[in-house]
Amino acid sequence: MPAKGISAELSASAPVFAALGDVTRLRLVARLSGGRPQSITQLAAGAPVTRQAITKHLHVLSGVGLVRARKQGREQLWELNLRQVREARRRLDLIAQQWDGALSRLKAMVEEDA
Repeated sequence: MPAKGISAELSASAPVFAALGDVTRLRLVARLSGGRPQSITQLAAGAPVTRQAITKHLHVLSGVGLVRARKQGREQLWELNLRQVREARRRLDLIAQQWDGALSRLKAMVEEDA
């Protein structure tokens, strides 16, 4: 993929990584990574913030596609959107490839000068 395409793709992923930059949201994603949908009550259990705060954080995560809610009876159950999580991981792999390439070029340049 051309560098310009990679740059645009990584720019498009910035909102996802920004959402994960909050410790409460990151903890919610970690709790949901067990694969079992959970209610807000379950997600708020033991959390240092209120259920209302958990709800706001879930809506931020939902806004970038990382989680989704579904109704079950009177409750809303939240779960990870695995497709979006896999996409975020793929984008992190692109960044890792860029770093590996840059480090290889730096190593070659240093060894050439030695």
